Amino acid sequence: MGTLQLTVILLVIIEGSNAAVVELDGDQWKPATATYSNQTNGSIVTEGACGYGDLHRSSYGEYSAGLSSMLFNRGSSCGGCFEVRCVDHIKWCLMGSPSVILTATDFCPPNYGLPADYGGWCNFPRAHFHMSEAAFAQIAHRGADIVPVQYRRVNCERTGGMRFTVYGTSSFCQVLITNVGSDGEVVAVKVKGSKTGWIPMGRNWGQNWQSNVNLAGQPLSFEVTTSNGRTVTSYNVAPAKWRFGQTFQGKQF
Repeated sequence: MGTLQLTVILLVIIEGSNAAVVELDGDQWKPATATYSNQTNGSIVTEGACGYGDLHRSSYGEYSAGLSSMLFNRGSSCGGCFEVRCVDHIKWCLMGSPSVILTATDFCPPNYGLPADYGGWCNFPRAHFHMSEAAFAQIAHRGADIVPVQYRRVNCERTGGMRFTVYGTSSFCQVLITNVGSDGEVVAVKVKGSKTGWIPMGRNWGQNWQSNVNLAGQPLSFEVTTSNGRTVTSYNVAPAKWRFGQTFQGKQF
């Protein structure tokens, strides 16, 4: 089955997860390893390298993971969805090798002071997922330190529209984009005020996008493009009297 090029649509029901429908387009399973974080409530709740802040508020907390640099791709993978399953370990993998859908929310830094097979799990060029405990428990027993897994990129299904949280000062505008459907991986963003044309935004870090233009007092529209080339435009998402720190909901893929 692994050698066939098939297009399959699977319905994966994961309690508490926002990623429910997974469209598989022939991507092959690839080898990696996985560990987990035992932070509060079985999820990874620290801000992380993608800039999402409290992951419960951004809807990513329960089924999230930090990626090794091989997968993180300098932050462009933030928000992307991965299907992961534990394989080839009778003791630690759950029976039947069930899979779980993860959202990339953080960077797993390398530790070159330790060997790659003993503590340096995220050393380049290893593919590694440092998962939330809740997600890890869907595929393996919690007593495991590290398990072999297979992964593949999948589409993200989200509830509601994309969310735009506006930060900045009078001299620049920064927007954190969350709850992104499609493949979840934002590669380009434009912003438009009522007094401007479309202005390309640059990636500041993670999924924070920035423009050095004062847009205060103008309704804001956003154009978001994901890595598969799909684009969605949300017009007048923020009203003219928006304030820094507010979050607004736009359209969805």
